[in-house]
Amino acid sequence: MSKDNLLDALIEQTRLSKKQTDKQQKIIETAISLFAEKGYANTSTNEIAKAAGVAEGTIFRHYGTKDNLLLSVILPFLKEALPGMAENVFKEVLKEETLHFEDFLKGLFKNRIKFVIENREIFQIIVKEILYSDSLRQEIAPFFMDSVIKRVNQAIEKFKERGDIKDIPTHKLLKLLMTTFGGFLVTNFVLIPSQEKMDIDQETENLVRFVMDGIRK
Repeated sequence: MSKDNLLDALIEQTRLSKKQTDKQQKIIETAISLFAEKGYANTSTNEIAKAAGVAEGTIFRHYGTKDNLLLSVILPFLKEALPGMAENVFKEVLKEETLHFEDFLKGLFKNRIKFVIENREIFQIIVKEILYSDSLRQEIAPFFMDSVIKRVNQAIEKFKERGDIKDIPTHKLLKLLMTTFGGFLVTNFVLIPSQEKMDIDQETENLVRFVMDGIRK
């Protein structure tokens, strides 16, 4: 698996964590290992229980559902890891030699599409939970604002100052970008997922052209 696979990172995180009981630790480590090996959808709570040496009812008692089991691990991990992950992404896609907003968008969109493909099942679970849970949205929003939105705002301001894009209010540009790209990810990986391999370069080109035709100066 690649360095962007969240399950790999979660396995390392759980081995270092001391916040769970020994039994919960065993359940979590076993579940994540099975998710990584077989895929989330192909792993049952019964299989997790057997491999962890606990009764299936123990999993239900502690976590309720398989989704909640994964969320109980992934959410604390994202809160802790999101700032560093965002920093690495923006270092990669917003370099000194990145002269145009179009190039920044191409790098960002391609990077994140690859990341979502690598973590498709986790992305689907988180999106579905966010759509239905106000408390979860409120819990994640501050971390997303500080780690991601702030950096995108800075990039928009930078390229507006260069005269590369129209002088539209930054918050409006941000909403346009989030609506376009977020809608693309949710549609392709949650609402209408396709089993065919995605042409990431072509999809990125289509997205960027669609955005830039509206905001290019």
